[in-house]
Amino acid sequence: MVRMRDGVLLATDVYGAVRGQPAPTVLARVPYDKNSRYVFFDKIAERFTACGYVVVVQDVRGKFRSGGRTLGWTGEVDDGDDTLEWITRQSWSDGTVGMFGDSYYGFTQWSAVSSQHPALRAIVPRVTSTSNAPGIATYDSGSGRQPLWLEGATYQAQVWVDNDTYEFDVDLTRRPIAAAYEEAFTAIGKRSAGFDLIVGGIPLAPYNGPHPYDARPVPVLHCVGWFDNLGIAHMRDYTELAARPGWAAVQYLIADTIDHENYFLEDAPATSETDHLADPTALERMLDFYTGPAIEFFDVFLKGTAQPDSLPRVRWKLGHVGWRTSAVWPLPEAVAVELYLAEPATANGATPGGKLAPRPADALETAEWRYDPDDLVPSAAADTFLQLRDHVDERRTLDRDDVLVFTGPASDRPLDLAGPVRAVLHAESTAPTFDVFVRLLDLAPDGTARLIVRGCAQADGPGAVEIALGHTGYRVRPGHRLALMIAGSDFPNHLPNSGSTESPWLTTTPKTSLQKLYTGSVHPSRLCLTVLPESGE
Repeated sequence: MVRMRDGVLLATDVYGAVRGQPAPTVLARVPYDKNSRYVFFDKIAERFTACGYVVVVQDVRGKFRSGGRTLGWTGEVDDGDDTLEWITRQSWSDGTVGMFGDSYYGFTQWSAVSSQHPALRAIVPRVTSTSNAPGIATYDSGSGRQPLWLEGATYQAQVWVDNDTYEFDVDLTRRPIAAAYEEAFTAIGKRSAGFDLIVGGIPLAPYNGPHPYDARPVPVLHCVGWFDNLGIAHMRDYTELAARPGWAAVQYLIADTIDHENYFLEDAPATSETDHLADPTALERMLDFYTGPAIEFFDVFLKGTAQPDSLPRVRWKLGHVGWRTSAVWPLPEAVAVELYLAEPATANGATPGGKLAPRPADALETAEWRYDPDDLVPSAAADTFLQLRDHVDERRTLDRDDVLVFTGPASDRPLDLAGPVRAVLHAESTAPTFDVFVRLLDLAPDGTARLIVRGCAQADGPGAVEIALGHTGYRVRPGHRLALMIAGSDFPNHLPNSGSTESPWLTTTPKTSLQKLYTGSVHPSRLCLTVLPESGE
């Protein structure tokens, strides 16, 4: 039990320490039970300790065996600093510490960076971001204000109640939606302070030190998933820091075709043999991939047994092809390509819909799509943390008459997407506020449609809506086509719009609305891609 500066004790496990034999330490601070199979730190520790590292794993404040108030995204700067200080005072510590882990325990790494403790020499944040507090400090998408991420609110309601985690189903068809969560809190006899902040629209600043961007630079190995639901925000961290003096020299990137829970595109949909959350053999395979790059990174920046130039600055996977390396990202040889939304009159209804064309039409063209709170457009996956576990066929969603679809032509050559993707849509609504959800899909010759990237934005009036869809590395194979889908809802991933000035959490009578898309040379609605020149592969 490690004592923090305010007297709170945090439960902490230490693996591989030998008293009086100083070694570098790998630290992880987690809210998901440090001894659970879900975080599998017993197996992770085996891999690090075999390479000469001490491993320290801690339940964060207010979770599982640790004391203190349960409220995520608070206190992690000071608690990280105090834990680092405690490590340096142990006889088994050589005074150098690296941090490792996914999601929230990527955020605790950035909090420790904010503390600027001198013992912190390197971090390996995986599928995370500096600003990933769901519904409170809305993750930085690059698209302005966002529809509220309902999955994140449910996460707050289930994980951040008290020391335990509660699993419960929420009837999200209830009105008001907030009442469905109240039923669960009544059954539990407790409630989540973080969830109440979300419903109240009360912001919570996660750092009581400098933002990590403004802190002392440390070497960072960003482990990004092209299909991660925090991938947009994580890549913004990487691109921002790679452009900053001091930070740029110590930024490294590994970008894989994985989702938040480390399912791979090449295994999608997962089978009983490839599902690492269920199969022990699959878990062992996954953990080798999971820990290997971190050990390699720490050997350079904690042990000093290898030189920094032994590490590729960028390792990225081209979906359906494999790994590649580069000195920088985006790639210098990549080019920007714009595809314009054309023939919108055929965009409603059955695929292929309208066209993605190399030039905008001269004349103004329009199309409309409706938002109906009683008939919401289904999300790409019921649980986007597990996007690739099922990797569902979205063709039925594409063919709905309340979405717009624009498709490109099939090609006999591969099209390699490698870099940022965004959409610029000129739109207006009959409602005072409206949501725009965009998905870019791979439309196969057999008619199946599967997600490549997605994004969203919320607008308050007519004009150009710019939507960041994140970065990707993905091959559109010969015979396949790009399909761009535009919708007014994304349920259950996002909170449905009220269609009025009422709170979407509290409204009992959400309103329907009609949205209009404008395209053509004066209002050039378009899809902006980053592609590689044809390679002849």
